Amino acid sequence: MNVAATWGTLRRGAGDPTWKSSGGVLWRGVLTPLGAVTLRVSTRHSEARVVGHAWGAADAATWLLDRLPSMLGEDDDPSGFVAHHPPVAAALEHRGAGWRVPRTGLVLESLVPAIIEQKVTGQEAFAGYRRLVRRLGQTAPGPGAELGLSVPPAPEQLRRVASWEWLRMGVSPQRADTVMRVVRVADRLADVVDLPLAQAHRRLRAVPGVGVWTAAETAQRALGDADAVSFGDYHVAKNIGWALTGEEVDDDGLAELLEPYRGHRYRVQRLLELAGMMRPRRGPRMAPRRHLPTQRL
Repeated sequence: MNVAATWGTLRRGAGDPTWKSSGGVLWRGVLTPLGAVTLRVSTRHSEARVVGHAWGAADAATWLLDRLPSMLGEDDDPSGFVAHHPPVAAALEHRGAGWRVPRTGLVLESLVPAIIEQKVTGQEAFAGYRRLVRRLGQTAPGPGAELGLSVPPAPEQLRRVASWEWLRMGVSPQRADTVMRVVRVADRLADVVDLPLAQAHRRLRAVPGVGVWTAAETAQRALGDADAVSFGDYHVAKNIGWALTGEEVDDDGLAELLEPYRGHRYRVQRLLELAGMMRPRRGPRMAPRRHLPTQRL
């Protein structure tokens, strides 16, 4: 079991205030439906098991620990997955053996940052989420406070954020409006964890501003969806096309390439990412935009 690989997509950049890693131990600040929790996860390799500890209100800590196996991918079912391309087989052998598709069950924890990441550079996306958590999140309970760990803000806190505050956090009006629409129906969206995946995607995408990419990014983390490809991403189609064929492709080409993997298409995407099978970069990275009145936090 590779906890760092399985949970790697839950971390929103190196400066994510909800995440700490030290000495092989992962610490997370988690907002459960029952309250804030500090979670400590370590791997005992000699015993081939993962150990979790949680601090917070008793019912919240119990809620989280009860769901920890699912969060670590216990429900992920790779049966039927066949590597039809040599690079996929190599990626599976290289990094994928201990990786699982996580299922956190925490929809807004993944959906809100995915919205903030829409159509911006990674630097802008991670900075916007970092400012949001530092400004509105709460200090994580127990040892989380000493570690400087934070817990993401609750929907009721986000509903009170003024439009100018979003701008100061580096989140444009279009993305801020989508977040506000999402938090207004937070309870209904939280229920998608109990729906069939196709229906869950439809409910997520029923919110204006939540499209295929945002729903997929959420389902990959919160719903354990091994088929949720990030169609519409600036890099994903090009990277997978290059890894499998030596040529960049668009979303239509990606859909054709991944059709033999249906049911496991996201599994292919993530395995190739973990193995570092990305096309060579040519030229400088896209510069972040400078027109929003952000503050450093």
